[in-house]
Amino acid sequence: MKSRIVVCAVLVALAVAAGCSVTPDQERAIGAADAAQIDSQMPLIHDTTVVQFVTALGQSMASRTSRANLDWHFSVVNSPEVNAFALPGGFIYVNRGAIEQADRLDELAGIMGHEIGHVVRRHSVKQIEQAEKGDVGVVLLCTLTVACRTIGGRAAIRIGADAKSAHYSQRDEAEADSEGVVNTTRAGIDPEGLPSFFQTLLEKRTQDPTIVEAFFSTHPTDQSRVAATRKQISELDLGTAQNLMRDNPEFHAIQARVKAMPPPPKAPPPKQ
Repeated sequence: MKSRIVVCAVLVALAVAAGCSVTPDQERAIGAADAAQIDSQMPLIHDTTVVQFVTALGQSMASRTSRANLDWHFSVVNSPEVNAFALPGGFIYVNRGAIEQADRLDELAGIMGHEIGHVVRRHSVKQIEQAEKGDVGVVLLCTLTVACRTIGGRAAIRIGADAKSAHYSQRDEAEADSEGVVNTTRAGIDPEGLPSFFQTLLEKRTQDPTIVEAFFSTHPTDQSRVAATRKQISELDLGTAQNLMRDNPEFHAIQARVKAMPPPPKAPPPKQ
């Protein structure tokens, strides 16, 4: 825990020294530092075949965004919970559970495209810039590191009696949804995967809430969000979209490979 606080203290100084304005270079430094912490403390899947597939899928979308010049990184967290998250500077993490629970390729692409959208819109960076100086540390600790999370992203600790929520705003989520639709479409993937995945998770929530609670804690979702995303897709006038990919055998081979792996490690109990 001390090492995380030390890292964040340095990053807070960086942000404050810049007058709470974070440059692209600082954004990259923040993301890289936090990625190093996450990589050393969260269980990751290092299977080359799986990682290469997820990276190729992510790059197919990230390379077509306005921030294609970032050094994008894609990792798979060995957690059964359905979730994904992004760090500043182009570091995207996808939980094993998201791969296992997706019905089709376009659903996995949709949620990854959404997280890429957070980076494109610099949502985490804007939280840092807009936070009062006393709150910057809270935002960094809770949003950009695992200090406030267990393996799957559940809140684990509360920093101070008046700690602010570090979740993205509804506006941020809507913007990331919009980016997700655009990102998948540009990559030749059916954007319907994003609202379809939301709908799948809403249904799974009534069947087995444990595996999706982390997603809903960081991505509040209801039928209005599904409808709003589908409305945007309809306005794209894609027609029959015969040339947009919804699924392929490679995704299901990767999914089967992940499901055949040993069970993920159990998350530690939340710290009080």
